[in-house]
Amino acid sequence: MKLSVKKGDNVKVITGKDAGKTGEILEINREDGRVVVANVNIQTHHKKPRSKDDKGGRIQAEGPIDVSNVQVVCPTCKKATRVGHSVVDTKKVRVCKKCGASLDQAKAKTAKTTKSTKTTTKKTAKSSTEA
Repeated sequence: MKLSVKKGDNVKVITGKDAGKTGEILEINREDGRVVVANVNIQTHHKKPRSKDDKGGRIQAEGPIDVSNVQVVCPTCKKATRVGHSVVDTKKVRVCKKCGASLDQAKAKTAKTTKSTKTTTKKTAKSSTEA
């Protein structure tokens, strides 16, 4: 199934018991078309202790919700929006339908900055060994 959301996206729940909540996508199940969002659809499981050292109790965890019940929150305009697609520099990117900003750009910028800091530390280490 083709989905317009990715792991790590901030999304807003638009229907259901948790409507209006926002959170980050933790997992995606493409076969079922469901996503697990942080602090949304909290389910309680009762765990029975199986041994002397094992602790039982009530365990709370996020449950999956259908991908059609969430919308991506644009990092630029901070609104829940539908996702469009466009081609930029021969790469297909996701775009906000409300403001036109790229939804994939924020992650690309952080990746570039971490790479550039690594290269500068290597250069400084080489220059100190040469001197």
